[in-house]
Amino acid sequence: MSDSTEVRDQHQHRRLSAQEWEQQWQRTWKESGKMAYEINATDEHSAVSEERALLMEVRSPVRERERLKRISDEFVQGFDKLYGVGPAVTVFGSARFHEGHKYYDLGCEVGRELAKAGFAVLTGGGPGMMEAANRGAKEAGGASLGLNIILPFEQAPNPYVDQTIEFHYFFVRKVCLVKYSCAFICLPGGFGTLDELFEAATLIQCGKIGPFPLILIGEEFWSGVRDFTAHLLGEGAIGMEDTGFARITDSPKEAVELVVASLPVELKERLKPRS
Repeated sequence: MSDSTEVRDQHQHRRLSAQEWEQQWQRTWKESGKMAYEINATDEHSAVSEERALLMEVRSPVRERERLKRISDEFVQGFDKLYGVGPAVTVFGSARFHEGHKYYDLGCEVGRELAKAGFAVLTGGGPGMMEAANRGAKEAGGASLGLNIILPFEQAPNPYVDQTIEFHYFFVRKVCLVKYSCAFICLPGGFGTLDELFEAATLIQCGKIGPFPLILIGEEFWSGVRDFTAHLLGEGAIGMEDTGFARITDSPKEAVELVVASLPVELKERLKPRS
């Protein structure tokens, strides 16, 4: 058993006390280093100049326009390469569950069922659950695409994608993952998966997209989301109509059947199921 597995097992199904949370918060900020916030360019002297040196970056209209150009170019690249893809389903999930883990097997089954139903599978293109979904799709003969994010520690595309599209900006990648999908399936994951899950839920809630099926696979894993949603409801932060934002199931087959059933006739006719 690896050290990481032992640590994970030690912390499984336990609650953090307020003191433990505070200690970890303090440790995180103590080790995080300097903040990389950008401040406006200015001709003022001394204190501001020292602040610039400390923060390392200076914001200026020229630099902002350069950044906008890079963002726009990434959107154009994504739109051009994904325009002809579909019908497609995006699968979200952690990069930390690898081959041999029960969640990895679950991810392969999801990709396989989607491909058999005729869907292209979109993922973040990385390892773990993303790799599993791409692998299941590819081995079933379906289209498998990875929208990979460029990270300082170089997240390499997994070997089961037919096409890789690389992004520098998380939010551009996320827009493309959402824009070209007719449903979202969330496998077990961490902060990134929760971010993607709740952004999709918010967009659907506000009528900005869909309505599209949002399906969480892993009844035990996702039970905490149901509990926290009940807490939000009890506090008055959401309404009862918001509590059904996602379907939770253990069955990849059921999940894909729900997606197919949700499609308009015109989209169903474009599916090319595989035996």
